[in-house]
Amino acid sequence: MEENIAESRSIRTDASEVIVRWFGYIVISIFALSCLLPFLLILGTSLTTESAIKKFGFNFWPKEFTTFAYKIVFENPDMMVGSYIVTIGITVVGTALGLFLVAMTGYALQRPDFGYRNSISFFIYFTTLFSGGLVPFYLLVTQYLSLKDSYMAVLLPGLLSPFLIIMMKSFVRSIPHAITESAKIDGAGDFTIFIRLILPMTTPALATIGLFIALGYWNEWYNSMLFLSPNMEYRPLQLFLYNVITSADFIRNSAAASNVELRDVPLESMKMATAVVATGPVILFYPFVQRYFIKGITVGAVKG
Repeated sequence: MEENIAESRSIRTDASEVIVRWFGYIVISIFALSCLLPFLLILGTSLTTESAIKKFGFNFWPKEFTTFAYKIVFENPDMMVGSYIVTIGITVVGTALGLFLVAMTGYALQRPDFGYRNSISFFIYFTTLFSGGLVPFYLLVTQYLSLKDSYMAVLLPGLLSPFLIIMMKSFVRSIPHAITESAKIDGAGDFTIFIRLILPMTTPALATIGLFIALGYWNEWYNSMLFLSPNMEYRPLQLFLYNVITSADFIRNSAAASNVELRDVPLESMKMATAVVATGPVILFYPFVQRYFIKGITVGAVKG
């Protein structure tokens, strides 16, 4: 009798686990589909003629297929390739340097034997509440640092972020301080401990923070607009695409103001095409760091 009761309970438990598991699969699938549908809508609209967009609206499948928007975006392939190279260079260099500086700062601020960690942490946290504003920032970069028309004006502001430093600090805090002390007893210096012990144990955190830094540099256009003049041969990709859209919008508005009908400017499909061009490399890169990203978020949530 007792065996039958235990067996029935086991069957009920297994059935409930299966139901919960499939319910989770369904919810996750719906959520994943909701994230994928907007990109499919962007892709379908970018391959649709402007007249079809005005007549039928935005659709997942092109009503009237055309690649004219991409032809306009890639009308100057040398400029496009140059912008890609500039953006990739800034992203790679900025991510490597920023990740190294953020990791060192977060590691130093969580060490109990660092006497000034509270004072430095206060100055870092203070910047999340107040900022000097745009004018002092512009004067600092152009007048005092003399970085006008220099890629360093785009690179330097993104190297350190208070939010990422706080995140790295919480990650490193999960590593026992006894490891650092034992390495010091063996004669290792602080920099050796950081390079050979701390960094290998914080791979998920480095991948998570590195992804945030890389996305920040890849999508950066505002500082480029402020500090890089139009006379520069190559400018970052986002600013280049922004200028393409602005130029097309100006041409169509000028034609409308002059009562001239100009239907060959696919402004809406160009906006979608630029979004595909800008986000495509990021989508291809993300799967390689996804498992580290998820693990890093989980570690920070549990042990932070």
